[in-house]
Amino acid sequence: MFVYSVKANTLKLAGIIGAALVILIAMIFLIPDYSPKTTAAIANKNSEIRYDKVKDNDDRVAFLKQFGWEVDPDPIEEVTMRIPSEFDRVMTSYNELQKQGGLDLSKYKGKEVTRYSYKVNNYPGYDGEVTANVIVFKKRVIGGDVCSSDVSGFIGTFEFPEKAEPAESAPAEPLGSETAEPSDTGE
Repeated sequence: MFVYSVKANTLKLAGIIGAALVILIAMIFLIPDYSPKTTAAIANKNSEIRYDKVKDNDDRVAFLKQFGWEVDPDPIEEVTMRIPSEFDRVMTSYNELQKQGGLDLSKYKGKEVTRYSYKVNNYPGYDGEVTANVIVFKKRVIGGDVCSSDVSGFIGTFEFPEKAEPAESAPAEPLGSETAEPSDTGE
């Protein structure tokens, strides 16, 4: 026969370890998933849109190509900026657009990001200038849009439009023009 005695301290330790495991398991299931999701219609329906591992210009161009966009290989503009800590009306509206595309800039309030702008060459049924803006934070696309440069222009998500008309009409002001606080890093 085998006899084992347990002290009160051993029971307390086992209880603490058990409680910690329960809390850890609960946190794993309750912490939200911050990976972007999209409902974008893309040319190859079998592939998944990748928002990470965007290290250089070729990766950004390939990111836009996932949605069906053909862009000039060199960016028109590269701007380092800071996502505002508090969203005003314009920024809140812009973030609603991001949410339609499965992204959310509110998670990056106060963070320094880079916006890359590319000339779009294949917007269906539109002859004016169209720009794709890609917002990157730590080699991950966290936001962006496709918009016209016209005064009475439009702005939309990365999703390639199925119809010839732009889906949304709004003044085309890409993030970084007036809505974001300028970076004070001198870059």
